[in-house]
Amino acid sequence: MINPKEIESLVKLLDDPDKEISEHVEDKLLSYGTEVIEYLESAWEQSFDALLQNRLEDLIHKIQFTNVKRELELWYLGGAFDLLQGVIIINKYQYPDLDPQRIINQIEDIKREIWLQLLYESSPVEKVKLINHVLYGIYGFSGNTTNHQDPQNSYISQVLESKKGNQISLAAIYSIIAQKLDIPIYGVNLPQHFILGYVDESNEYGQDSVLFYINAFNKGFIFGKRDVDSFLKQLNLKPESTFYEPCRNEDIVRRILRNLIASYTKLGYDQKVKEIEELLSVVEREK
Repeated sequence: MINPKEIESLVKLLDDPDKEISEHVEDKLLSYGTEVIEYLESAWEQSFDALLQNRLEDLIHKIQFTNVKRELELWYLGGAFDLLQGVIIINKYQYPDLDPQRIINQIEDIKREIWLQLLYESSPVEKVKLINHVLYGIYGFSGNTTNHQDPQNSYISQVLESKKGNQISLAAIYSIIAQKLDIPIYGVNLPQHFILGYVDESNEYGQDSVLFYINAFNKGFIFGKRDVDSFLKQLNLKPESTFYEPCRNEDIVRRILRNLIASYTKLGYDQKVKEIEELLSVVEREK
Protein backbone atom coordinates (compact mmCIF):
# COMPACT_ATOMS: atom_id res chain seq x y z
CA MET A 1 0.00 0.00 0.00
CA ILE A 2 1.38 3.39 -1.01
CA ASN A 3 1.77 6.03 1.66
CA PRO A 4 1.20 9.45 0.00
CA LYS A 5 3.17 11.26 2.73
CA GLU A 6 6.16 9.01 2.15
CA ILE A 7 5.98 9.65 -1.62
CA GLU A 8 5.82 13.38 -0.97
CA SER A 9 8.95 13.20 1.20
CA LEU A 10 10.81 11.13 -1.39
CA VAL A 11 9.89 13.53 -4.23
CA LYS A 12 11.37 16.44 -2.21
CA LEU A 13 14.67 14.53 -2.09
CA LEU A 14 14.71 13.76 -5.83
CA ASP A 15 16.74 16.86 -6.70
CA ASP A 16 19.07 16.51 -3.70
CA PRO A 17 22.56 17.77 -4.65
CA ASP A 18 24.03 14.58 -3.17
CA LYS A 19 23.91 12.18 -6.14
CA GLU A 20 23.92 9.12 -3.90
CA ILE A 21 20.79 10.31 -2.07
CA SER A 22 18.91 11.28 -5.26
CA GLU A 23 19.75 7.90 -6.88
CA HIS A 24 18.63 6.00 -3.78
CA VAL A 25 15.35 7.98 -3.78
CA GLU A 26 14.83 7.25 -7.49
CA ASP A 27 15.37 3.50 -6.93
CA LYS A 28 12.88 3.57 -4.06
CA LEU A 29 10.24 5.33 -6.19
CA LEU A 30 10.87 2.94 -9.11
CA SER A 31 10.25 -0.01 -6.79
CA TYR A 32 6.62 1.07 -6.36
CA GLY A 33 5.91 0.40 -10.05
CA THR A 34 2.97 1.89 -11.97
CA GLU A 35 0.95 2.60 -8.79
CA VAL A 36 3.19 5.56 -7.97
CA ILE A 37 2.71 7.31 -11.33
CA GLU A 38 -0.42 9.28 -10.36
CA TYR A 39 1.45 10.67 -7.30
CA LEU A 40 4.44 11.64 -9.43
CA GLU A 41 2.18 13.32 -12.01
CA SER A 42 0.48 15.25 -9.22
CA ALA A 43 3.90 16.34 -7.88
CA TRP A 44 4.87 17.48 -11.39
CA GLU A 45 1.71 19.61 -11.65
CA GLN A 46 2.38 21.26 -8.27
CA SER A 47 6.06 21.96 -8.95
CA PHE A 48 7.48 25.17 -10.43
CA ASP A 49 11.01 23.76 -10.53
CA ALA A 50 11.93 22.84 -14.13
CA LEU A 51 14.78 20.56 -12.99
CA LEU A 52 12.50 18.60 -10.64
CA GLN A 53 9.82 18.38 -13.36
CA ASN A 54 12.41 16.87 -15.73
CA ARG A 55 13.46 14.34 -13.09
CA LEU A 56 9.82 13.39 -12.52
CA GLU A 57 9.19 13.02 -16.28
CA ASP A 58 12.24 10.75 -16.60
CA LEU A 59 11.11 8.70 -13.63
CA ILE A 60 7.56 8.27 -14.95
CA HIS A 61 8.96 7.20 -18.34
CA LYS A 62 11.33 4.69 -16.69
CA ILE A 63 8.44 3.11 -14.76
CA GLN A 64 6.24 2.95 -17.86
CA PHE A 65 9.06 1.51 -19.98
CA THR A 66 9.85 -1.15 -17.36
CA ASN A 67 6.17 -2.07 -17.33
CA VAL A 68 6.02 -2.39 -21.15
CA LYS A 69 9.15 -4.54 -21.13
CA ARG A 70 7.70 -6.83 -18.44
CA GLU A 71 4.36 -7.15 -20.27
CA LEU A 72 6.12 -7.97 -23.56
CA GLU A 73 8.23 -10.60 -21.83
CA LEU A 74 5.15 -12.23 -20.26
CA TRP A 75 3.36 -12.19 -23.63
CA TYR A 76 6.35 -13.79 -25.36
CA LEU A 77 7.08 -16.42 -22.69
CA GLY A 78 3.35 -17.17 -22.44
CA GLY A 79 3.30 -18.37 -26.06
CA ALA A 80 2.54 -15.11 -27.95
CA PHE A 81 -0.92 -16.47 -28.81
CA ASP A 82 -2.75 -13.15 -29.07
CA LEU A 83 -1.30 -10.87 -31.76
CA LEU A 84 -3.60 -7.99 -30.81
CA GLN A 85 -2.27 -8.08 -27.24
CA GLY A 86 1.31 -8.01 -28.59
CA VAL A 87 0.74 -4.93 -30.77
CA ILE A 88 -1.14 -3.20 -27.93
CA ILE A 89 1.90 -3.70 -25.66
CA ILE A 90 4.14 -2.07 -28.30
CA ASN A 91 1.58 0.76 -28.55
CA LYS A 92 1.96 1.36 -24.78
CA TYR A 93 5.61 2.28 -25.32
CA GLN A 94 4.61 5.53 -27.05
CA TYR A 95 1.08 5.90 -25.65
CA PRO A 96 1.17 4.56 -22.07
CA ASP A 97 -2.00 6.39 -21.00
CA LEU A 98 -4.19 5.14 -23.84
CA ASP A 99 -6.90 2.70 -22.76
CA PRO A 100 -6.28 -0.61 -24.61
CA GLN A 101 -10.04 -1.23 -24.59
CA ARG A 102 -10.43 1.61 -27.08
CA ILE A 103 -8.24 -0.28 -29.59
CA ILE A 104 -10.11 -3.54 -28.90
CA ASN A 105 -13.47 -1.80 -29.48
CA GLN A 106 -12.30 -0.27 -32.79
CA ILE A 107 -11.19 -3.71 -34.01
CA GLU A 108 -14.51 -5.22 -32.87
CA ASP A 109 -16.47 -2.54 -34.76
CA ILE A 110 -14.70 -3.41 -38.03
CA LYS A 111 -15.11 -7.14 -37.36
CA ARG A 112 -18.85 -6.68 -36.72
CA GLU A 113 -19.28 -4.77 -39.99
CA ILE A 114 -17.71 -7.68 -41.93
CA TRP A 115 -19.59 -10.32 -39.91
CA LEU A 116 -22.95 -8.74 -40.74
CA GLN A 117 -22.27 -9.17 -44.46
CA LEU A 118 -20.38 -12.46 -44.29
CA LEU A 119 -21.84 -15.61 -45.84
CA TYR A 120 -20.01 -18.61 -44.47
CA GLU A 121 -20.53 -20.60 -47.68
CA SER A 122 -18.54 -17.90 -49.50
CA SER A 123 -15.32 -18.93 -51.23
CA PRO A 124 -11.95 -17.77 -49.80
CA VAL A 125 -11.64 -15.12 -52.55
CA GLU A 126 -15.18 -13.83 -51.85
CA LYS A 127 -14.37 -13.56 -48.13
CA VAL A 128 -11.22 -11.56 -48.88
CA LYS A 129 -13.12 -9.28 -51.25
CA LEU A 130 -15.64 -8.57 -48.48
CA ILE A 131 -12.87 -7.77 -45.96
CA ASN A 132 -11.30 -5.49 -48.58
CA HIS A 133 -14.64 -3.75 -49.21
CA VAL A 134 -15.12 -3.01 -45.50
CA LEU A 135 -11.51 -2.16 -44.59
CA TYR A 136 -10.61 -0.07 -47.64
CA GLY A 137 -13.99 0.90 -49.08
CA ILE A 138 -16.05 1.69 -45.97
CA TYR A 139 -13.36 2.49 -43.36
CA GLY A 140 -10.90 4.04 -45.83
CA PHE A 141 -7.68 2.34 -44.74
CA SER A 142 -4.70 2.82 -47.06
CA GLY A 143 -0.93 2.51 -47.15
CA ASN A 144 0.94 5.60 -46.02
CA THR A 145 2.93 6.19 -49.21
CA THR A 146 3.81 9.85 -48.54
CA ASN A 147 5.43 9.32 -45.12
CA HIS A 148 6.21 5.63 -45.06
CA GLN A 149 8.94 5.78 -42.39
CA ASP A 150 6.92 7.76 -39.85
CA PRO A 151 7.02 5.82 -36.53
CA GLN A 152 3.28 6.52 -36.14
CA ASN A 153 2.71 3.93 -38.89
CA SER A 154 3.83 1.24 -36.45
CA TYR A 155 1.48 2.10 -33.58
CA ILE A 156 -1.93 0.44 -33.90
CA SER A 157 -3.83 3.24 -32.12
CA GLN A 158 -2.54 5.79 -34.63
CA VAL A 159 -3.21 3.56 -37.64
CA LEU A 160 -6.79 2.97 -36.46
CA GLU A 161 -7.27 6.74 -36.04
CA SER A 162 -5.55 8.00 -39.20
CA LYS A 163 -6.50 4.94 -41.33
CA LYS A 164 -2.94 5.04 -42.71
CA GLY A 165 -0.16 2.57 -41.96
CA ASN A 166 2.81 0.63 -43.28
CA GLN A 167 2.81 -2.93 -44.66
CA ILE A 168 3.11 -4.66 -41.32
CA SER A 169 0.62 -2.60 -39.30
CA LEU A 170 -2.09 -2.90 -41.97
CA ALA A 171 -1.38 -6.63 -42.36
CA ALA A 172 -1.55 -7.12 -38.58
CA ILE A 173 -4.95 -5.38 -38.37
CA TYR A 174 -6.19 -7.34 -41.40
CA SER A 175 -5.14 -10.75 -40.01
CA ILE A 176 -6.36 -10.00 -36.46
CA ILE A 177 -9.84 -9.18 -37.81
CA ALA A 178 -9.86 -12.17 -40.20
CA GLN A 179 -8.87 -14.61 -37.45
CA LYS A 180 -11.58 -13.23 -35.15
CA LEU A 181 -14.02 -14.21 -37.93
CA ASP A 182 -12.41 -17.70 -38.23
CA ILE A 183 -10.98 -16.79 -41.63
CA PRO A 184 -7.48 -18.35 -41.84
CA ILE A 185 -5.37 -15.37 -42.92
CA TYR A 186 -1.86 -15.13 -41.47
CA GLY A 187 1.22 -12.97 -41.84
CA VAL A 188 3.99 -13.98 -44.25
CA ASN A 189 7.46 -12.62 -43.49
CA LEU A 190 8.63 -11.64 -46.98
CA PRO A 191 11.88 -9.58 -47.09
CA GLN A 192 11.32 -5.84 -47.65
CA HIS A 193 7.59 -6.40 -47.81
CA PHE A 194 5.15 -7.97 -45.38
CA ILE A 195 2.22 -9.82 -46.91
CA LEU A 196 -0.61 -12.16 -45.88
CA GLY A 197 -1.45 -15.71 -46.85
CA TYR A 198 -4.89 -17.34 -47.00
CA VAL A 199 -4.28 -20.81 -45.57
CA ASP A 200 -5.97 -24.00 -46.71
CA GLU A 201 -6.81 -25.41 -43.27
CA SER A 202 -7.01 -28.96 -44.59
CA ASN A 203 -3.30 -28.64 -45.47
CA GLU A 204 -1.98 -26.44 -42.69
CA TYR A 205 1.78 -26.68 -43.00
CA GLY A 206 4.32 -25.55 -45.58
CA GLN A 207 4.04 -23.16 -48.51
CA ASP A 208 1.60 -25.51 -50.25
CA SER A 209 -0.89 -24.69 -47.49
CA VAL A 210 -1.28 -21.11 -48.79
CA LEU A 211 -4.07 -20.82 -51.36
CA PHE A 212 -3.09 -17.27 -52.35
CA TYR A 213 -1.44 -14.13 -50.99
CA ILE A 214 -2.85 -10.73 -50.04
CA ASN A 215 -1.16 -7.32 -50.07
CA ALA A 216 -2.75 -5.37 -47.20
CA PHE A 217 -0.72 -2.27 -48.14
CA ASN A 218 -2.28 -2.27 -51.62
CA LYS A 219 -5.99 -2.46 -50.69
CA GLY A 220 -5.97 -6.25 -50.25
CA PHE A 221 -4.68 -7.07 -53.73
CA ILE A 222 -4.71 -10.87 -54.29
CA PHE A 223 -1.76 -12.59 -55.98
CA GLY A 224 -0.07 -15.98 -56.29
CA LYS A 225 3.18 -17.83 -55.55
CA ARG A 226 4.67 -16.92 -58.94
CA ASP A 227 4.43 -13.22 -58.03
CA VAL A 228 6.40 -13.92 -54.82
CA ASP A 229 8.98 -15.79 -56.94
CA SER A 230 9.31 -12.75 -59.26
CA PHE A 231 9.62 -10.34 -56.31
CA LEU A 232 12.45 -12.41 -54.78
CA LYS A 233 14.16 -12.57 -58.18
CA GLN A 234 14.08 -8.76 -58.39
CA LEU A 235 15.76 -8.60 -54.97
CA ASN A 236 18.32 -11.22 -56.08
CA LEU A 237 17.28 -13.38 -53.14
CA LYS A 238 17.30 -17.15 -53.09
CA PRO A 239 13.77 -18.44 -52.33
CA GLU A 240 13.42 -19.78 -48.78
CA SER A 241 10.40 -21.60 -47.38
CA THR A 242 9.92 -18.91 -44.68
CA PHE A 243 9.29 -16.31 -47.44
CA TYR A 244 6.16 -18.26 -48.49
CA GLU A 245 4.78 -19.73 -45.25
CA PRO A 246 2.69 -18.21 -42.45
CA CYS A 247 4.89 -16.78 -39.69
CA ARG A 248 4.40 -16.69 -35.94
CA ASN A 249 3.00 -13.76 -33.94
CA GLU A 250 6.39 -13.10 -32.36
CA ASP A 251 7.89 -12.71 -35.86
CA ILE A 252 5.33 -9.98 -36.57
CA VAL A 253 6.09 -8.18 -33.30
CA ARG A 254 9.84 -8.40 -34.00
CA ARG A 255 9.32 -6.85 -37.42
CA ILE A 256 7.21 -4.00 -36.00
CA LEU A 257 9.99 -3.28 -33.49
CA ARG A 258 12.66 -3.34 -36.23
CA ASN A 259 10.56 -0.87 -38.26
CA LEU A 260 10.43 1.42 -35.22
CA ILE A 261 14.21 1.17 -34.78
CA ALA A 262 14.68 2.18 -38.44
CA SER A 263 12.18 5.07 -38.09
CA TYR A 264 13.69 6.46 -34.88
CA THR A 265 17.26 6.02 -36.20
CA LYS A 266 16.34 8.15 -39.24
CA LEU A 267 14.88 10.81 -36.93
CA GLY A 268 17.98 10.74 -34.69
CA TYR A 269 16.05 9.69 -31.56
CA ASP A 270 18.92 7.73 -30.01
CA GLN A 271 17.26 7.12 -26.65
CA LYS A 272 14.16 5.66 -28.30
CA VAL A 273 16.34 3.46 -30.56
CA LYS A 274 18.13 2.12 -27.47
CA GLU A 275 14.85 1.38 -25.69
CA ILE A 276 13.19 -0.31 -28.69
CA GLU A 277 16.34 -2.43 -29.14
CA GLU A 278 15.90 -3.46 -25.50
CA LEU A 279 12.29 -4.49 -26.23
CA LEU A 280 13.43 -6.39 -29.33
CA SER A 281 15.98 -8.33 -27.26
CA VAL A 282 13.11 -9.55 -25.04
CA VAL A 283 11.35 -11.28 -27.98
CA GLU A 284 14.58 -12.57 -29.51
CA ARG A 285 15.89 -14.50 -26.52
CA GLU A 286 15.48 -18.25 -26.19
CA LYS A 287 12.28 -19.36 -24.46
